[in-house]
Amino acid sequence: MNLSFQENVDLKDYCTFGIGGPAHLFLSVSTIEEMQKAIGFCEGKCINYMVLGKGSNCLFDDQGFDGAILLNKIDFFKQPSPGIFHVGAGYSFALLGVQTARQGWSGLEFASGIPASVGGAVFMNAGANGGETSQFLQSVDFITEEGSLETYPAEALSFRYRYSPFQEKRGAIVGATFALKPGADARKRQIEIINARKKTQPLNAKSAGCVFLNPECGHAGALIEQCRLKGHEIGGAKVSEKHANFLINRGEASSADMLNLIAFVRKQVEDSTGIVLQSELRYIPYHLRKDD
Repeated sequence: MNLSFQENVDLKDYCTFGIGGPAHLFLSVSTIEEMQKAIGFCEGKCINYMVLGKGSNCLFDDQGFDGAILLNKIDFFKQPSPGIFHVGAGYSFALLGVQTARQGWSGLEFASGIPASVGGAVFMNAGANGGETSQFLQSVDFITEEGSLETYPAEALSFRYRYSPFQEKRGAIVGATFALKPGADARKRQIEIINARKKTQPLNAKSAGCVFLNPECGHAGALIEQCRLKGHEIGGAKVSEKHANFLINRGEASSADMLNLIAFVRKQVEDSTGIVLQSELRYIPYHLRKDD
């Protein structure tokens, strides 16, 4: 099996922000075996690497990335038994939410509007509308940095709000199994969630979704709006006028523009309310250390 790495691939084309310079090496991976070989190659050559899904929670540096980007396109879909869905990490999380709801299975209705891959959703423990990925997770297939394929039962993993233990592991999520329950109104609820998002979120803008974690005392978007920051711009980066927790690329934003806007919003909210907002966005620097 030969690995055909590309060189100097623009990362702005592989993330929802539309920001980022070129990756030194870039490889689209479509099978578990390819991912094992790719990780083995990078580890053996001491090449920094990052596994990327749909890039919906990433901000790449304008310089790009000096290592290897492994684009996870492992997108198999299996239904081994009623209500059990085993899917590849590169499978669309939004599509999975639609498909399962259409079949009358409840649990992942919230996923239908999240522009992430299944692997990304597990990695971030993505959630919305009262649901989180980990609630319906049965197991996760993971390739370790040594190249071995491991399957972790969900009960052995510690998830919390927008956190999974995979954020502290080197390797790659390659699959996940979900256990759902029958739900006669699953499809109706899924459509209601989509319609609500269309009304309240700038879905057609270049964004990474909500940038800040909700603090225990409320919602980040409400705090930002309270500080009258909707529409505030720094360079090509702007606070959405539709949803204050969405920061958008107006077209030519740089990573510096976005980082400066994030810092500005955080400071304004802290000065006004005393609350320090934490970002859930993953900023990927040009040089990624092994312990990052």
